[in-house]
Amino acid sequence: MECRVLSIQSHVVRGYVGNKSASFPLQVLGFEVDSINSVQFSNHTGYSHWKGQVLTADELHVLYEGIKLNNVHQYDYVLTGYTRDTSFLEMVVDIVQELKRANPNLVYVCDPVLGDHGSMYVPQNLYPVYKNKVVPVADIITPNQFEAELLTGKNISSQKDAVEVMDLLHAMGPDTVVITSSDLPPRLGDRFLVSLGSQRHVHPDGSRTTQRVRIEVPKVDAVFVGTGDLFAAMLLAWTHHYPNDLKTACEKTFSVMHHVIQRTISYAHELAGPGRRPSPPQLELRMIQSKADIEDPAIVTEATVIS
Repeated sequence: MECRVLSIQSHVVRGYVGNKSASFPLQVLGFEVDSINSVQFSNHTGYSHWKGQVLTADELHVLYEGIKLNNVHQYDYVLTGYTRDTSFLEMVVDIVQELKRANPNLVYVCDPVLGDHGSMYVPQNLYPVYKNKVVPVADIITPNQFEAELLTGKNISSQKDAVEVMDLLHAMGPDTVVITSSDLPPRLGDRFLVSLGSQRHVHPDGSRTTQRVRIEVPKVDAVFVGTGDLFAAMLLAWTHHYPNDLKTACEKTFSVMHHVIQRTISYAHELAGPGRRPSPPQLELRMIQSKADIEDPAIVTEATVIS
């Protein structure tokens, strides 16, 4: 059965971010990916220089209308990431709602990119749009701790808090929530990061159960760009293959991330030379070289089921 994804994300000529980070891994795993590029930049904005164009909400609508006029707007998934413009984000919500009317089983995977480490790096006026319009129509969301706290208004200082925050996010709409990184103390030591996931199942008789998992992932001392986009794409893929098993889906997703990041950091250090910090071009994700790991990742991070 063919599975088709509409991915509305940034595009870069050089490197891996947005659609460049998401499309290849999804295609390798057998998904058809239709890409709308929300921006077209020469490279990501972590470089010294970048040039390019930004797609407006009206231009997004025109592209979507073209797909619709040809009656080829049947999708199983919609995937979105970083956006800086409220009208663009509202247009995305309109498109998702229309596609869901056509296919009630459509799954919307959203990385609600707002900020990290206590500060926002998108305009403040995006916050209410995410909270009141985007999250309610999303099925799978991948916030970091800061974004999860911002969306729910509740701080996370313990695993119990994290579970409550994920339950609040479920109540807003999404059945699957993965907090990609947190400041919770890792049991494996300070070289690890704690991530948490929660998946709500509604059974035919109307009853509900929730599976929650905790996963500790090794920290890497470098700044990568495009990892969040790869993560959301891989979570889409592996929850598709394991729809009722968040533990396995998370293990596969985090293991892919581990392999890609390890390959990238090794190569970057090789290029930079001893004792030198790798530059943004040297830290571009080694995506093509990781094809085998994307297709069949050796499991290196195990999730534990929590209550």
